[in-house]
Amino acid sequence: MTLLSVDNLSVSLRGREIFRDVSFDIAPGEFVGLIGPNGAGKTTLMRAALGLIGAAGQSSLAALSASDRARQAAWMPQAREIAWPVTVEALVALGRLPHGGGRPADHAAIVAAIERMALAELQQRTATRLSGGEQARALIARALAQETPLLMADEPTAGLDPAHQISTMEVFADLAAAGQGVLLSLHDLGLAARHCTRLLLLAEGRLLADGPPEAVLTPDLLARAFHITAHHAQTPDGPVFQPLSVIR
Repeated sequence: MTLLSVDNLSVSLRGREIFRDVSFDIAPGEFVGLIGPNGAGKTTLMRAALGLIGAAGQSSLAALSASDRARQAAWMPQAREIAWPVTVEALVALGRLPHGGGRPADHAAIVAAIERMALAELQQRTATRLSGGEQARALIARALAQETPLLMADEPTAGLDPAHQISTMEVFADLAAAGQGVLLSLHDLGLAARHCTRLLLLAEGRLLADGPPEAVLTPDLLARAFHITAHHAQTPDGPVFQPLSVIR
């Protein structure tokens, strides 16, 4: 079973090629990190895979109707703006709209998402009055409440303190372990190395590497894509990734 199939996807914007011929599949139980340097097109790739922008090639999600796509994939964009002064609970409840809402199962999903993101004490607070990190957690909870086979998020840990970055990545890892598919774009290679089961490296206008973290975060690929040297090792406590220097 495949949750997302991308075949030879290419995007050009304002006459400039962003990437070309990108192909990959995501299956249930995979926790996939999309990495790459600034400007590589990570956000563009995710939006194209969702059918939110035009692209050449094929994406299984882009081929669906908007309603079917909302039941297949939850999407958390990088933008964190919350437009209306609703409570956190009401914001999270918006994740149930693709399922109709108003059923006992909807309430259970909302409660579970709020608890997973440690927002129980904030659920009656106005979402627009939360800190940036709290707003990010509330938006992640909204995506969790959607309970889709695939969850896609663009830089979901941005703006979170280190403890909430780790706990959020653990939530995503738990979702994958339970059989959902997860695709995140990430700038923090340390978080990607420790938590993701698979990495997609987007650089040089194409998918430069696709595989487990130890196969993607190699000295050669890191130098080529990010112009850095780094130490990546497996320890009894898990993988460790440490950038060392910039290649001039």
